[in-house]
Amino acid sequence: MLKFKFKQLLAEKEFNDGQTVTITDVAKATGINRMTLSKIANKKGCSTVTDNIDKLCAYFGCEVSDLVEYVEE
Repeated sequence: MLKFKFKQLLAEKEFNDGQTVTITDVAKATGINRMTLSKIANKKGCSTVTDNIDKLCAYFGCEVSDLVEYVEE
């Protein structure tokens, strides 16, 4: 199963930028639907397209492995 580390990256961005960053902020900046981001953040085993992973990596300035981790079920 793939585990998204979206919430961790969001918290790190907030800390580094010194301001609150909401899912809505990320949605506006990336063009990813807010509901999709909410599922990535909160739904265990969420599935998404690679384009979204690409956009999130660009937004956070990270590698795929910083965003997604494989864990055995």
